[in-house]
Amino acid sequence: MTSPLDPVALTRDLIRCHSVTPADGGAMDIVQRALQGLGFACRRMRFGEIENLYARLGNARPNLCFAGHTDVVPVGDLAAWTRAPFEAALADGMLIGRGAVDMKSAIAAFIAAVDRRLARGALAGSISLLITGDEEGVAEDGTKAVVAALAAEGEVIDHCVVGEPTSSAALGDMIKIGRRGSIGASILVEGKQGHVAYPDRAANPVPVLIRLLARLQARRLDDGYEGFQPSNLEVTTIDVGNAATNVIPAAARTYLNIRFNPSHTGEALAAWLWDEARAAGEGFAGRITISPKISGEAFHTAPGAFTAVVAGAVRAVTGREPDLSTTGGTSDARFIRSLCPVVECGLVGATMHMVDERAPAAEIVALSDIYERLIDDYFAAFGG
Repeated sequence: MTSPLDPVALTRDLIRCHSVTPADGGAMDIVQRALQGLGFACRRMRFGEIENLYARLGNARPNLCFAGHTDVVPVGDLAAWTRAPFEAALADGMLIGRGAVDMKSAIAAFIAAVDRRLARGALAGSISLLITGDEEGVAEDGTKAVVAALAAEGEVIDHCVVGEPTSSAALGDMIKIGRRGSIGASILVEGKQGHVAYPDRAANPVPVLIRLLARLQARRLDDGYEGFQPSNLEVTTIDVGNAATNVIPAAARTYLNIRFNPSHTGEALAAWLWDEARAAGEGFAGRITISPKISGEAFHTAPGAFTAVVAGAVRAVTGREPDLSTTGGTSDARFIRSLCPVVECGLVGATMHMVDERAPAAEIVALSDIYERLIDDYFAAFGG
């Protein structure tokens, strides 16, 4: 590739790759070629079906890492798109395509920023990129696996910027310095099927499930945590599957999710679910099974020198003072935080996962400018 790299052109190349999780569609090859052209040592790390890449330029500390993902969600209703989702069309200054916001654009913007920065001289440390193809999926063979492998090898990453689309209404109005944790739980109450006129011959699981959900909903988990909104429990499904009105069903199921702040841990919340299940099922001649899955713990990067560098870069380019937020869902930052402090900074996320996902080309360029300034300020603050 010629220098300087164009972040919009590189984003378009990436969008044209059909990389719906777990497919790669050639996206990782494009990233690797661009980085190798800048002198990065690139290492492909495949786990299961997932292509991952860890690339590093330099051996000295500090090591500033950029993390992102090339995989995207399915396109949904193809007929509803005004332009083909993998065409990467530019129309009226808007780049349209799956991944335009979430988050092929950020990867391209950072690579282009590194290209421009290297043209001005050597770095007082190292830059690395951790790129995965498994952020939108189950997230087991992506960043989580790469982080574990790097930690086992003793690789040191001092700070990390994740390119998720964190801005709310305007580029740079929000960066993420933490995320709430998430635990999901499938709950199965198994009783004994029977005739509604003879309840003594059956064991109805529905009242038990109702009691359990009532107990869970009755607890106010917390009133918030410094920098975090209150934790919340949401019931997403209740299923009995009973086609007859005169039959006591054999089983009842529910699924719930808890988004929690640092007041809790996933393990403690799972134990609470079991405690409430035992109380709700007292005297029940059946069985309750809970299958919890902790997809991430709550984490917080305390405001300090690193958050100041990221916020300062945003301010210098956009003129906006970013809100230091912990709102939103989970991201791969939840895995990287075990290695180093993490801040997320990216485009406006209004159209991510939507039909006609799109980003203004000018904002992709501006994001690249933010990243370039961030690199400069980071090594000025932390470089040897």
